Amino acid sequence: MIKKNLPPEDDWRRQGQEKYLIGIKLLRHNYYPSYKNWDHDHCEFCGEKFSIDKADLNFGYSSLDFYNWICEPCFNDFNEEFKWETEEE
Repeated sequence: MIKKNLPPEDDWRRQGQEKYLIGIKLLRHNYYPSYKNWDHDHCEFCGEKFSIDKADLNFGYSSLDFYNWICEPCFNDFNEEFKWETEEE
């Protein structure tokens, strides 16, 4: 099995996410606020903003409770390492 190049151990996006994101199931879907009075979220890795505003990210991956969001580039970079399962909403 050929492994793709994983982000280096000192990648600036690594901030302890392995404590809560390893092996979780993610939903791939359009962004929508999931909590009352909540208008945006940020990628758990790079911090890019998700919202319904066209200037922000409008599509990505969320945890099943919609609390954690991951943008497509960070998903692609960390998917193999974090062993995520994905499904479409």
